[in-house]
Amino acid sequence: MFQGSITALITPFKNGQVDEKTYQSFIEWQIEEGTNALVPCGTTGESPTLTHDEHMKVTEICIGVAKGKVPVIAGTGSNSTEEAIMLTEHARKAGADAALVVTPYYNKPTQEGLFQHYKAINDAVELPVIIYNIPGRSIVDMSVGTMARLAELPNIVGVKDATQDLARPLVTRMRIGDDFCQLSGEDGTAVPFLAAGGQGCISVTSNIAPRLCAEMHAAWQKGDIKTTMAIQDRLMPLHTALFCETSPGPIKYAAKLLGKCSDEVRLPLCGIDEKSKKTVEAALIKTGLMN
Repeated sequence: MFQGSITALITPFKNGQVDEKTYQSFIEWQIEEGTNALVPCGTTGESPTLTHDEHMKVTEICIGVAKGKVPVIAGTGSNSTEEAIMLTEHARKAGADAALVVTPYYNKPTQEGLFQHYKAINDAVELPVIIYNIPGRSIVDMSVGTMARLAELPNIVGVKDATQDLARPLVTRMRIGDDFCQLSGEDGTAVPFLAAGGQGCISVTSNIAPRLCAEMHAAWQKGDIKTTMAIQDRLMPLHTALFCETSPGPIKYAAKLLGKCSDEVRLPLCGIDEKSKKTVEAALIKTGLMN
């Protein structure tokens, strides 16, 4: 069961290329700060603009640095089922602990199409798969009924839920059971998601506040609600600021301010504007991550 603070890793760039050395150092820092698991090549990692070779290299680097110290859940989703199978098989061979597979975007499949997409991946690759349900980016919303059908398959082990529907984890747990791993995909609602039956959060904020995020989840697991809420309240302005523009623009700018990497993103994303920069900087100061 994956749990706790799981970082949806940014992919550092330098002059248009993946900055491998900086990426390695960033992952080492994440592990040292207490992050419980790592997700390369997700939305925050700008996977849509990585070439296949870059995608696979980024996954391999993450697995190589982690060295089994923490689990690696490799982003392998695509709106092409064959491409998703190919990337999932690569993740398996590279040594990933699981795959994070986003619901197909743009195609707008039916619920049966969603089921068949994930079943094909389940049947083709012997690797645990976490469904990534994010209607805001993919348009489609996987129903609890479809998820329950998929949960009967041996390799479908959980969901990253980015619906912001706080009834969803409770309904999902009642329908599928406690063994189905539920991970929040929204930092701002991570604590109520845990209260409804979730096990952790695949986080954007933990890119720059890994220790605080890990401590919040550790406090929750110990039943220390007071500490959990105190950290959540401290982080909330940061959660909000990091989505003042399309992610990962703000989180990369925050990482730049903390000296972790450049704020370079790939088109069609672009650097955030001056107003947003001030918003991010103010949130970092208020959270105590920067003077």
